[in-house]
Amino acid sequence: IHNEDSSSILSDIQFIVTALACELKETNEEIKSKRLVEEYINKTRPVVLANPRYRLHYHIAPPVGWINDPAGFTYYKENYHVFYEYNPFNTSYGKTHWGHVISNDLVTWTQLPIALIPEEELCFSGSAIEVEGTLVLMYTAHKNNKYSFNETQYLAFSNDGVVFNKYVKNPVISFANNNYLDFRDSKVWRHGNWYYVVTGSRSSEYKGRVLLYKSKDMEYWEYVSEIAKNNADLGYMWECPDFFELNGRFVLLISPQGLTNKTTDRFQNQFQVGYIIGTFDYSTGNFKEEVSFQELDYGHDFYTTQTLEHEGVRYLIAWMGSWDATFPEREDGWAGAMTITRQLTLNGDRILMKPVQAIENLRGPPIFDGYLEPDNIISLNQTGELIITVNVTEDLILNIRGENDVALLILKWDMATKKVVLDRNGEIRQGEWKPILSTSWRVFLDASSIEVFCGEGEMTFTSRVYPNGMWRVVNRSVQAVNVTAYSLNRSVPL
Repeated sequence: IHNEDSSSILSDIQFIVTALACELKETNEEIKSKRLVEEYINKTRPVVLANPRYRLHYHIAPPVGWINDPAGFTYYKENYHVFYEYNPFNTSYGKTHWGHVISNDLVTWTQLPIALIPEEELCFSGSAIEVEGTLVLMYTAHKNNKYSFNETQYLAFSNDGVVFNKYVKNPVISFANNNYLDFRDSKVWRHGNWYYVVTGSRSSEYKGRVLLYKSKDMEYWEYVSEIAKNNADLGYMWECPDFFELNGRFVLLISPQGLTNKTTDRFQNQFQVGYIIGTFDYSTGNFKEEVSFQELDYGHDFYTTQTLEHEGVRYLIAWMGSWDATFPEREDGWAGAMTITRQLTLNGDRILMKPVQAIENLRGPPIFDGYLEPDNIISLNQTGELIITVNVTEDLILNIRGENDVALLILKWDMATKKVVLDRNGEIRQGEWKPILSTSWRVFLDASSIEVFCGEGEMTFTSRVYPNGMWRVVNRSVQAVNVTAYSLNRSVPL
């Protein structure tokens, strides 16, 4: 196989894509269903528009209804594409479609029509890849029955990145290697002459694991290996796996459910996101762990990630939510959002996350630039970016709240413990911060969220938070704090 010349391989791929495209289906019922969904969204939008109190300005959110896991994060036809699990008919999880947005800079997003609608299956998370000009979605088809459920992997195709048709011969992977029911969240990529996909699963001993498959044509897949599994306390199910190289090392990114090793600082949420670093051999499918599981984000609401590599840069986006959250915006006809896009690098054994540079284009003129004296206030509207110079030899305490709140958030540097603390009305998330180079923080405030990036991105906090009125930042430190503050312009549909 590896001795084939490149022209032969290209011909094979083109033939395969043509053959698959001929096996598409779009029934009249499906066309009608998509139209009805769009009509419902347009009819329901005024409910959301009537109360914009929590409506985010620069984060992907559903036009109406419910959003969770990002999916299909890819670059196609000069645009970045993000798909997501979506229930337009309710503000809770349910009848899962795939919503769809595009951007040319990972910051300003345009809403596109529904990409996938459920038929006999719910359209669970998955991924996307371009194959000779065709955008191919690979997603998990979840089918409930009277006593149980079934999860398999489906394909869908598009020649324009807008209209998608499902493959008539679905499923292309019918079951896990041990026939276990939990078998979902397929993430596909190409290496050499092969396509590879990882899926999340669990063992018969209720231990999370990740399975690896490969294919020459994306239609016929063969099982390769169980590249990683829970051998201790890493939970009963590993969701949304992602597998990629970063700075020459292999990273397995997972969203485990059921971790049992919670500490004061780590793994405080219902479910987590983290990564394992190691080496990998494509010829054997063997992944060897070198650095054990580390949590990726310290905040209250960060789950189910997906990454994309484009022009040598690895980007990440995540669901800015959690299953046990209350989502006060449900009263306004929508629920859930995505994080801002982050750029990933590897420093030693730690992933660093920084906001993409293009987000700086949203800045208005500085609202404040200088030293904020004790008990003084910076007044913002519904958005803001704060650049805070942290003197690590002194405590720093900022009270961040709505104009009509008594208290809401405390963001603190504790010199004695060397910890950054984010206190959301008594729900504390914290961790030891060891700056690599910079000792500044970037704090992003939106109408119902906060994201904190410490230093070079060695520590981040992502949380939903709901201010009563416009943002106010109060310096509760004993000394003045050097702050630059900007408002940020809208980059997503209202």
